[in-house]
Amino acid sequence: MKNLVYIALGTALTAVSCNKQISSTTETEAKDNQTFADLDKARIKHLSLDIETDFDTHQIKGSAAYTFENNQAKQLILDTEKLTIDSVLLANGQKTTYRLGEKDSIKGQALIIDVTPNDTIVKVFYKTSPDANALQWLNPQQTHDKKHPFLLSQGQAILTRSWIPIQDTPSVRLTYDAKVKTPKDLLPLMSAINPKEKNFEGVYTFKMPQPIAPYLIALAVGDVQYQPIDNRTGVYAEPGLLKAAAWEFADMGKMVTAAEKLYGKYPWEQFDVLVLPPSFPFGGMENPRLTFATPTAIVGDRSMTNLIAHELAHSWSGNLVTNSTWDDFWVNEGFTVYFERRIMEELEGKDYADMISVIGFQDLETSMKNIPEKYTSLKVNMKGANPDDAFSDVPYDKGYLFLKMLEDKYGREKFDKFLNQYFSSHAFQTMTTEKFVDYLKANLTNGDDSFVQEWIYNTGWPKDLKKPTSKLFDLTEAQLQQDITNGRNKVAPKKVAISTKSTNEWVHFIRQIDTTKNTKEDLAYLDAIYDFTNSKNPEIECAWFEKAFLMHYDKVNTNAKEFLVNVGRRKFLEPLYLALKESNQLDLAKNIYKDARPNYHFVARQTIDTMLNYKP
Repeated sequence: MKNLVYIALGTALTAVSCNKQISSTTETEAKDNQTFADLDKARIKHLSLDIETDFDTHQIKGSAAYTFENNQAKQLILDTEKLTIDSVLLANGQKTTYRLGEKDSIKGQALIIDVTPNDTIVKVFYKTSPDANALQWLNPQQTHDKKHPFLLSQGQAILTRSWIPIQDTPSVRLTYDAKVKTPKDLLPLMSAINPKEKNFEGVYTFKMPQPIAPYLIALAVGDVQYQPIDNRTGVYAEPGLLKAAAWEFADMGKMVTAAEKLYGKYPWEQFDVLVLPPSFPFGGMENPRLTFATPTAIVGDRSMTNLIAHELAHSWSGNLVTNSTWDDFWVNEGFTVYFERRIMEELEGKDYADMISVIGFQDLETSMKNIPEKYTSLKVNMKGANPDDAFSDVPYDKGYLFLKMLEDKYGREKFDKFLNQYFSSHAFQTMTTEKFVDYLKANLTNGDDSFVQEWIYNTGWPKDLKKPTSKLFDLTEAQLQQDITNGRNKVAPKKVAISTKSTNEWVHFIRQIDTTKNTKEDLAYLDAIYDFTNSKNPEIECAWFEKAFLMHYDKVNTNAKEFLVNVGRRKFLEPLYLALKESNQLDLAKNIYKDARPNYHFVARQTIDTMLNYKP
């Protein structure tokens, strides 16, 4: 089947009727301050890419063609960041005039294309900057197998505009197709219908038939292979990592089945995971059909697969029903965390779900202490700010706690029915906080909104918060106290394998070390038993190195530096650099960061640059 829909400028890209009035839908209810686009006048409905990846110059070059709804528009306005625009054509092949607007430090530049009210197709020829914010070009040494270069994109929240001229707002939903030319020894993959193996030409076509938000358009190019899990799930990874990845994520098919049992049919046909090199800044990114995942989730005991459950849950909350603006980010993430934990409870039982809820609450407590108070509410105001400024555990775990409160208040059976209806009735639509509250009052709470101000709009902690607990963690706390007592009583340490407990149990164990009451000698005793310093489990390493930095347990410094240089996941970077900063070791932090920074993605560099006041 031919995936490339756009053949020539005179050919219609989609079956959309593009010259009609734009109806008043949920998509136009909220103004997104992060885009230059005037969506009431012109709104993209389909994108067709024809691009080539140049690993020598670190650039993507080619064209982007758009079908758009035209409501008497004289201009089509797109978002760009560091792009070079070569020319713009209309459907008849004639060049049209365009200009780039004034640079904005957050939003980049508007690309203002002159059109007539009858135009519905435009094609832009462009190339990216070698330092495009969304793109990370990795040399072979930065990959797992260290044989071939790698390219990955990360569009969320407003970075897609740095590799595609686009109306870069979740208020827009579009379908897309693409033709991608790459070096012949590499395989390109997108958030679309994907190839399973390389071809001889190095030219690949892609199609995303369902409408998605622009931040979900994704591209990765590398020496990767595919291993199916079942008929609709599978794993892509570098050859040297593929076997371990497929084993770690062997329950993906069961996860999809469990998710469908809860909230309806999986809407994207295929659910595959691409395991990226360790510099990827997030745990995962929920690109439809192709979740991007960090290799740090491969810990050898399948105990961190809730990360995959989280990205799968996004197939409903986020990808199917999408936050209308980044002010409403909790509508994506709070629902997804709740759904993730329901999937894991279905697969692993309540004890497992309770553990990850407690870990999440601990992360939330840290965020609530360290971020500006204005970002501790669920609904935030991002006008004049970068959406990344508000990134924290608040939309995730405070959002989860809000939904868990609703479940407890109205009963799981009734709440499940409500969520199932919510996803199906708003499929492929955008959602504002206010529209969700209206739907909630009409379909669950019988008009009661007494908790809305406290939970959604107020900053800080809700008064009726119910803190999650875990009986398995009670046992680990008792073990820690026993170990500390034995150490102080000079009981000889007896080595214990980390495999005796799950990763979550060990993370909680380490997090309970009290930096005001425990000592470096206590850490040395625990290290003699469990050898935490030499653990190769990233979750355990991060938790242990953080405590060690705060308590100046310098034995970890060599291993911790190696960890920070090789792992780019922001979840790990932030607490470790912050621990060095708070323990008056800023010089050490900057020395490590100087070596590590080239390996990090733009979003990670941006965070740590600010934290350390680092000037590259």
